[in-house]
Amino acid sequence: MGPIDPEGSDTKAIVTGSPSSGSSSSNMAASAPVMTRSDERPVVTTITITGVDGTHQTNDEAAASLVPLQMPDVAHSPPSGYSSVYVTNRMHNIQLGDPGGPGICAFILTLFSFLLILATFPLSLCFSVKVVQEYERAVIFRLGRLLKGGARGPGIFFIVPCIDTYRKVDLRTVSFDVPPQEILSRDSVTVAVDAVVYYRVQNPTIAVSNVENFSHSTRLLAATTLRNVLGTKNLAEILSERETISHTMQSSLDEATDPWGVKVERVEIKDVRLPVQLQRAMAAEAEAAREARAKVIAAEGEQKASRALRDAAEVIAESPAALQLRYLQTLNTISAEKNSTIIFPLPIDILKHFIKPGKVDKYDL
Repeated sequence: MGPIDPEGSDTKAIVTGSPSSGSSSSNMAASAPVMTRSDERPVVTTITITGVDGTHQTNDEAAASLVPLQMPDVAHSPPSGYSSVYVTNRMHNIQLGDPGGPGICAFILTLFSFLLILATFPLSLCFSVKVVQEYERAVIFRLGRLLKGGARGPGIFFIVPCIDTYRKVDLRTVSFDVPPQEILSRDSVTVAVDAVVYYRVQNPTIAVSNVENFSHSTRLLAATTLRNVLGTKNLAEILSERETISHTMQSSLDEATDPWGVKVERVEIKDVRLPVQLQRAMAAEAEAAREARAKVIAAEGEQKASRALRDAAEVIAESPAALQLRYLQTLNTISAEKNSTIIFPLPIDILKHFIKPGKVDKYDL
């Protein structure tokens, strides 16, 4: 950079670029710095750029000679209602030279169909005007190609009778029973399990164009998923963890049917049927377990009762009158239940006078 004259109104600087391989005369551009003096207003500095070939350019000329950047083309997202498979096929046809639209024959047929509709108007309205319900959508194909705009409905829509075909798709929730599946559990027990699946169509265009029969495919996939999920569980887990199994099946089915435009809302396990021999064995095992618990409870009761009787005997032994009161309480209880029976309590000490001495000693022993 050359010297800068602080006294002049226009300050010029000469910048000489160093030679480099592959550089041109305009390969160097610098922004104009602003020089300020302490006692006056700012002064704009003009910079002269000297290229390696000896040419001179000001900063404005160098900025004007810059080539604008070319922005790369950004791939647009597929239109709403079209599947990724359809968009991929269309892009492949365009790359092969097919413009993606109908040919001259299709154009002639379309024109002829519109002329026929006009010629037979208003009779042609009976064939052109269609109605779908609130819970339905219509997917229209024109000459075999999916019509732009996605599914039609609800309400009135128009078709060209000669070249358009359409298919109605029900958007309501559909439920079906999964047939009973003979499943071998992880602990080698054969069980028969059936379930109920609830699903609905969330994208009618994909449901029609990506799969031949989404309802039949969903039923077959539900039966296969039921067998795969329950095959990894023990018999105890199948009987006790039905909610977990249902949630696992629902997540797996929803992920698998998403490319078909189907949403699996709920899966429920209905019934688990066991073999008869296994039912008898489980019943005998449960009965034996209940009897064992009953015996343990009875033994614990006897133990507690014996301890209570021992404590009562110790209390009665301390006071002879307590035994007589117990006699009277027993008489009161018997008289309340069996009032025709008369019982006279007889103390055992009185009988000792009528027993021989030898026998008394024997009993005392």
